[in-house]
Amino acid sequence: MNQDENPSAKRKILNDPVYGFITLQDPVVFAIIEHPWFQRLRRIKQVGMSHLVYPGALHTRFHHALGAMHLMSLAIDSLREKGITITREEEQGALVAILLHDIGHGPFSHSLEYSLVRNVNHEVISGIFMERLNTELGGALNTGIDIFYNRHPKFFLHQLVSSQLDMDRLDYLSRDSFYTGVSEGVVSNQRIIKMLHVHDGRLVVEEKGIYSIEKFIVARRLMYWQVYLHKTVVAAEKLLINILRRARHLAGEGEALFASPALSFFLRNDLTRDAFQSDPDVLQRFASLDDFDIMGAIKVWQSHSDGILSDLCTSLVNRRLPAVLVSRIPFPEKEVQKLRAQTKENLHLNEDTLAYYFEADTITNHAYVPDNDRIFILMKSGELTDLAEASDNHSLRSQTEAVNKYVIYLPKDIAAKRR
Repeated sequence: MNQDENPSAKRKILNDPVYGFITLQDPVVFAIIEHPWFQRLRRIKQVGMSHLVYPGALHTRFHHALGAMHLMSLAIDSLREKGITITREEEQGALVAILLHDIGHGPFSHSLEYSLVRNVNHEVISGIFMERLNTELGGALNTGIDIFYNRHPKFFLHQLVSSQLDMDRLDYLSRDSFYTGVSEGVVSNQRIIKMLHVHDGRLVVEEKGIYSIEKFIVARRLMYWQVYLHKTVVAAEKLLINILRRARHLAGEGEALFASPALSFFLRNDLTRDAFQSDPDVLQRFASLDDFDIMGAIKVWQSHSDGILSDLCTSLVNRRLPAVLVSRIPFPEKEVQKLRAQTKENLHLNEDTLAYYFEADTITNHAYVPDNDRIFILMKSGELTDLAEASDNHSLRSQTEAVNKYVIYLPKDIAAKRR
């Protein structure tokens, strides 16, 4: 469809608090944004339960998708200025791929990954959404889907969507930093984009941009510890996961549970990838799920006759979160067993119900993984060098190693006695 044939496809301008004005001109992109499945992202928080620590962190996946698309547009313009050939069709495909890369997220984004749909991750569901939308739009998303799945011959287009230096990460670091107020996450998006180039079909960074990339890696590490893996955030997420786990258990035993039709369906069924692909009703039910389904049910479940479900829900609604003990070395097994026994005795739990209130776990932060899709620096000599090797910042090289922290989730009164 020619843009001039449809008055509603004329240029649209959105006001984004992070980047200012974002312009939409592509009719396919605008059709996607107007679709109910994409509009659903307005009702899914970008950073899950982080608002319980950072009150301003109430932005959504809708914000993030538009921001990542905007950065993709800037990156394409910058690469074209350097003589990289990107056709109009490829540009549209890249915008479509980044716009839809997170459409498969369920309520509260990563917080409930594998909780409601335990056998299918959000990337798989995103791909199924894209295929269905492509059918509705008469094949207009073919190139975008190829880029998303890395089937397009220009590998660098896929890297702009999914890599260790993609538009997804560039946006969420800046956006999450803005809304949480955690300034350590601020990165120089525009400078990084201006330093991007393509060498032998691969996305690279010009040597003069190396310090901006170093800052990007460090910012990502700090944002994980201060926001995504903040101990109070992970405590809230653990509580939310346990609520859904208890609800699924009760639903499996035939207990009556207040829930929206979509939530009830996923509480009572274990869905496979094949179910999403073969049954349009399953995807449509998933498209009806958002944060409001979950919180609406949790508010009602506070009064449920099951004491565990009621207690967990009341704790979340009133922000009475579990305590979290954190250590850089594993907790002595003797101490773990002592705390476990105290929790079990004090709350009168059995082995099956203890897991709702006590768990020992590990959280991992890996800012840069050179074994995966490495960030290459294009040196002035024309040589390609891995970021960790090109940097003269010795501390950056340590970012290539995974950092583990050992955690124990337990009731606050038990944790207080430990001190």
